[in-house]
Parts: sequence; C-alpha cells; structure tokens
Amino acid sequence: MEKRNIIVMGASAGGFESFKKIVADLPPDLDASVFIVWHMAPSIRGVLPQVLSKITPIPAAHAYNGEPIVTNRIYIAPPDHHMLLEDGHIRITHGPKENRFRPAVDPLFRSAAFNYGNRVIGVILSGALDDGTAGLWAVKKYGGLAMVQDPLDAEVPSMPENAIREVDVDYIIPLAEIAPLLVRLAGEEAPVKTPVSVEENEKINAEIRIASEEDAFAINILQFGQLSPYTCPECQGVLTYLKDGKLGRFRCHTGHAYSADTLLAAITEKIEDSLYSVIRGMDESILLLNHLGDHFAEANQPKLAASYFQKAKEAHHRSELVRKATVLHELLSQESLEQQASVSDNQMIKLP
Repeated sequence: MEKRNIIVMGASAGGFESFKKIVADLPPDLDASVFIVWHMAPSIRGVLPQVLSKITPIPAAHAYNGEPIVTNRIYIAPPDHHMLLEDGHIRITHGPKENRFRPAVDPLFRSAAFNYGNRVIGVILSGALDDGTAGLWAVKKYGGLAMVQDPLDAEVPSMPENAIREVDVDYIIPLAEIAPLLVRLAGEEAPVKTPVSVEENEKINAEIRIASEEDAFAINILQFGQLSPYTCPECQGVLTYLKDGKLGRFRCHTGHAYSADTLLAAITEKIEDSLYSVIRGMDESILLLNHLGDHFAEANQPKLAASYFQKAKEAHHRSELVRKATVLHELLSQESLEQQASVSDNQMIKLP
C-alpha cells in the first residue's frame, strides 16, 4: 500500500525559522517528498533553498515546472509563482494571487489533496491572517492529515489559530515536535481513500485549473457558489461566495481568491488608499484655485479673485476633515478585532 509521504507545509511571518527547525530535525534518509510555500515579496530573491541546504543533506531547491516528484527531496515554491502538484510532477505557474499572495499556501495544499488524497500531510506554521486554512480543509476532505503548529509556540499565531478554528485538525503541537511526528507518520500506510462528492471534486479541480493559469472566466467559478455584494480589491471584479463545509471564502471571475479575513484586511487597506487619493485631488484643486485667484488679482479683477480664494479656503477646510478621517481609519482583521475585544474585556473587569 501507499504511504503518507507527501508533506506540504505553509507559513508566512515567522515561518523562516520554523522551516529551518523542522528541516534540521529531519533524517537524511527521509522517505517522503516535502513541499514548502513561504510568503515573500515578488521582488525578493528566494534564499530559503540555500539556507536549508546548509542544515540538511536532503536536496532542497526551488521547484521548476515539470520537475518529477521523488522522495527525499525538498521542493520550495519560487518567488512570485504558485507551486502545484500534479500526478507525478510539479507545475509552476503565475496564476492569480490567492489571499493577496503568490506563492500562496492554499493552491499547493488544494492540488496535493486533489492528486494525492490520503497520502498528504498538511502542516500550517507561523503566519498572519489565514492563508492555508482552505487548503488544509481540502487536505482533510480528501483523507489527508492536518497538522498545525501550536499557536502559543508560533512567532505569529494567526495562521495556526485560524486553521484550528475552521478545520478538524489532527495534531496541534509545538515546533520542536513536528519533525519527529512527520517522520513517524510518513512511515505509515495511507488509509483507504476517502470518497468525495462529484460537485466538490469539480469545484476543487476548477480552482486548481485557475491557479494553473487557465481562463478563470471560461471556468465560470460562479457555478460553484453565489454572487456576493463585494468586489475584488485587486481587479474590482464581482466576488463569488464559496463554501468549504462551514468555511466561507471568495473568488472573482478573473481568479483572485480571498478568505473572509483577508478580504476584510484588503478592503480596509483599499479605503486608506482611496482616502489619500481624495486628499491628493483636493490639494490639487486648492493649488489651482489659488493660482487662478492670483492670476485674476494681477488682472485687476479683485471680486473674481476673491471668489477663487474663498473656494480654495472652503476646499482646504473640507480636506482637513478628510485628513482627520484618514488618521482615524484603521486596517482591520480578525486578529486586530480580537485584540480590541480582549482589551475591552480587561478594562471592564478592572472597573469598580
């Protein structure tokens, strides 16, 4: 029988040290394939392969398109590209961002679950927001195992916390215990494959195809969910609301995907950008009004000049209100709201 020897791992902030610790603790003869997605800026040269190669004899490198999948190998998603697993080989793509990242964790986990089912072990490590939660749900749906770093042990706990909240996780353990557990699980035989409904299978496959650079509009993601009242922060396309069990998320017709938490963060960030755009436009109007006022004053038309100066003054007053609104505006996420609620509860407890 086949073994649980497909290990997919995802992390964001704080994940660099987590990957180093796990890989350093893996045996040199590991009988498994390891796949890593770490959030990074697209302009940053990926240094993770070089760092990992110094602490393990297991070959570690950025994956390339069409590369065969073999055991005792660490594959790392290259900067600004998704890494997907297909039957026997790797697909590297420049598909739409998911949760505002490329590479993103969800496409890797989702493709691993679809193609390798009960052989997959999904691991969520330190990181902000909740990329990887939907992918880990897919791993469980197809009979794989879900492992999450203990949030109390994570440098940034949001990714582990969200995965635990939304997915029936099998293991919640500190970082130091992850590698030994992976080695033990990778040596076990995979159980009988878990049946998945035709509808769910088609939806997962559609999303993998979108990440694979296929035409998202032609795939028609709407057929798998319901139109929402929200628009995509990246392209302004209408977002479709999708459900994975109790987990709700969004995808637009051009392919961008968001969890609810990431969408909230993106929308509130967009509001700040829009407010500064309004301030810029108002400042330009003030400058132009004063310039024209000076022109008419020099042309000995004091009444007309005074009208321009007055409008410039009024516009300046309005711009001050917008500036105050911009300063008061805050970027929101589930983590920030939970922190505010915790502070509020503590303040209530201290009241006499």
